[in-house]
Amino acid sequence: MTLVLASQSAGRIAMLNAAGVSVQAVPALVDEQSIKTSLAQAGAKPRDIADALAEAKARKLSRKMPTAMVLGCDQICVGPDGHIFDKPETPDDARAHLAQLSGKVHRLISAAVICENGEPVWRVIDTAQMTMRSLSPQYIDDYVETYWDKIRHCVGCYRIEAEGAQLFASVSGSQFTIIGMPLLPLLDYLRVKGLLPS
Repeated sequence: MTLVLASQSAGRIAMLNAAGVSVQAVPALVDEQSIKTSLAQAGAKPRDIADALAEAKARKLSRKMPTAMVLGCDQICVGPDGHIFDKPETPDDARAHLAQLSGKVHRLISAAVICENGEPVWRVIDTAQMTMRSLSPQYIDDYVETYWDKIRHCVGCYRIEAEGAQLFASVSGSQFTIIGMPLLPLLDYLRVKGLLPS
């Protein structure tokens, strides 16, 4: 059985490849913003929103590829006041996001769902707690100007596996979850399914 990632996320592809997992990446093309908005308006918890988005991606692609094992992933950034951040659309958005997170603790929630024949068969949700150091406005300006092309697709506007590590005072949780996917539970499941050697 082929493992298909319902995304073209460079970070998730790199993470899987580095762990020795062969994966085919195919975008699911779901309306993430519509799903997120409707769930938030209905009072859904951030972890449930992340889970629903991951499932929507996996389920949609699994219906088109019934012989594959389809992995959908999503990540939600939750500010200290419970505000859910979207990916920045402009450099000014990124500056505003970083200014809001500066000197505070926020959460990253990563969900992964696997579907077969259009139905979910496995899921996991993990949370990391992130303490960002206090950033000066000048530092934020310089950071966004220098790294905009790299952070524009990142919820939270950082890449902790690279230069984004400089933004933090401390983190609590799995590095894989922070990058975008709870990898270790996924590897366990792939071993159970025979896609990886045990």
